[in-house]
Amino acid sequence: MNLYGRSFLTLKDFTPEEISYMLDLAADLKAKKKQGITGNSLKGKNIALIFEKPSTRTRCSFTIGCIDEGGHPEYLGREDIQFGHKESVEDTARVLGRMFDGIEFRGFSQETVEKLAKYSGVPVWNGLTDTYHPTQILADFLTMREHLGELKGKKLVFVGDGRNNMANSLMIGCSKMGVHFTNLAPKSLWPEQSLVDTCKEYADASGSVITITDDLAGVEGADVVYTDVWCSMGEEDKAAERVALLRPYQVNSELLARTGKENTIFLHCLPAVKGYEVTEEVFNKYADVVFDEAENRMHTIKAVMVATLGNIEH
Repeated sequence: MNLYGRSFLTLKDFTPEEISYMLDLAADLKAKKKQGITGNSLKGKNIALIFEKPSTRTRCSFTIGCIDEGGHPEYLGREDIQFGHKESVEDTARVLGRMFDGIEFRGFSQETVEKLAKYSGVPVWNGLTDTYHPTQILADFLTMREHLGELKGKKLVFVGDGRNNMANSLMIGCSKMGVHFTNLAPKSLWPEQSLVDTCKEYADASGSVITITDDLAGVEGADVVYTDVWCSMGEEDKAAERVALLRPYQVNSELLARTGKENTIFLHCLPAVKGYEVTEEVFNKYADVVFDEAENRMHTIKAVMVATLGNIEH
């Protein structure tokens, strides 16, 4: 499958077959790395890593993934370039596109990453925006395949802030891949109806069911219970009201018991604020799965770079 030259901005842009291909490639690259085998598919490639927001997993994943495949990553933080300050995003994109072979962006606006892709002329990868977090979804799906065997027909319930970038991206990914998706959140934090409508179209094609509810009974039958921080980066001023609103939606042992399944797994994109969106007890019980998920950021991000920029047989 040929994804060469494509940008990776949102899973909306990819077919189920293309998503499966990236997951298969990630699993292969992961197996090889475990055997001490790295590649040279990015040899001679220079990758710009633009970070408006700080990061642990995303920064490390792009850096290690690039180096593993023979490329050179260059970290560009807020204070390192004139990005969006003295120089427009469009002009910065034109400059970087002439010097670098690929660009990762992690920041606030989805419009910014789309401008980078439009004006740079090289593949651009979304490491997180306020709207979408597509690389995280690939890591989640790889983890689900490893622990549950397959994706299609499984049920994933996202609990918490139902209109954040993780809830949005999970709904897109699940509806594309035939995973039944439930967004369990108070009504004031439900996703945009236009996105729900789009995902229901994907779901009609894949055979998945999309449910938006504020009823805790929505976790029944869940194969995966997923949560994220109650306050995303940049929303710290809303912490008190968000905690009061979401306290009933904490992932604790009582909520997990309501799935009615013995083999339900818990996932979290991290960092976790234990005692809020998830109890210390639940987090520790599923820590091995959560940190498999964290490690899989590296393998799936490497796969995205290799698929869209690497010198491989497509």
